[in-house]
Amino acid sequence: MLLVSAPILGLPEKVALSKVIDSGWLTMGERVRAFEEAFAHAHGAEDCVAVSSCTAALHLILHALGIGPGDEVLVPSLTFVATANAVLYVGATPVFVDIESTDVPLMSLAEAEARCTPRTKAVILVHFAGYLANREQWQRFARTRGLHIIEDAAHAPGLKEVGTFGSAAAFSFYGNKNMTTGEGGVVIARDLDLRERIRLARAHGMSTTTHQRLNSRTPQYDVTMLGFNYRMDEMRAAIGLVQLQNLQEWNEIRRILTVLYRRLVANYCPSVTVPFSEPRTSAYHIMPIILPRFARRQDVIDELRNQGIQTTIHYPPVHWMTLYRERFPGTHLPLTEDFAQRELTIPLHPQITSSAVEAVVSALASSLNGGRQAGTAA
Repeated sequence: MLLVSAPILGLPEKVALSKVIDSGWLTMGERVRAFEEAFAHAHGAEDCVAVSSCTAALHLILHALGIGPGDEVLVPSLTFVATANAVLYVGATPVFVDIESTDVPLMSLAEAEARCTPRTKAVILVHFAGYLANREQWQRFARTRGLHIIEDAAHAPGLKEVGTFGSAAAFSFYGNKNMTTGEGGVVIARDLDLRERIRLARAHGMSTTTHQRLNSRTPQYDVTMLGFNYRMDEMRAAIGLVQLQNLQEWNEIRRILTVLYRRLVANYCPSVTVPFSEPRTSAYHIMPIILPRFARRQDVIDELRNQGIQTTIHYPPVHWMTLYRERFPGTHLPLTEDFAQRELTIPLHPQITSSAVEAVVSALASSLNGGRQAGTAA
């Protein structure tokens, strides 16, 4: 089966894990710190905070910014549910905003302006599929309204522009991301005070870590704020240090494959559109396509699966999910809904070959012609 995504793991990761096990120190030690320093350097940041997941990162950012009950946060519905969940975690209200268009499935600035109220305190920008939002436009929008910009950068590691939009950015290292630690995340926050509040809150608000107490030879510590158990362990950090060395190369392979996909889809599946037709900075995390209105998506999914090709959907709109439908009844986002009903994600990861891309496009063309042979994409 040709998978939509697949992690690249091998001997270097095994060696790194073995060294952690041999060291006898498993949590929040030298490797976590080394990973923070390396990840920050790779993104042109002074420092960052490694945590247990991107969800934890989003929660910590909102918590550290003091956002809570009575506050509203603008979020897209075209995202993984964790983006909105993190807003609920701090007792605030997520306000769903439509996308700009099916070609640019990022949060619409015009719709965000229309949904702002005196209670709006922040906006979470999701760099969907790895494509960056327009930094200057959103900074002007936030500055005139006194809003915090939070980047959900789960799809966009390796881009130095990420983490420069506003208050902070949250990254993901889940198994299907451009680089992985299995689970894990990072917060980049340029403001030192905000970053240190996040660092303190990730480990119960404790004034020192176990590793620090070992080195300082004192068992004493204090708890100075409400915190959480969002620590990264040494094993994940060790894997992350290895993966990070390959991130730029892997992102470049993704870019090359995306260019090939765009050309072949245009040639062999002209009724299919590929979002982000205009050049835009990207980490090329996933390969979304938009099926024509005449196509039945499940038939396309079934046909590709019969040919050994996995597909998936990014994303079922959050406002359609039972939890959010019950909490926020009557929410209607026409462009998000149209996109979500016709979007299909096809395989994209650095282990895919050009011949595999050709096979995917050929199978897609065949499925749109009722399963009849539609020629090859070679």
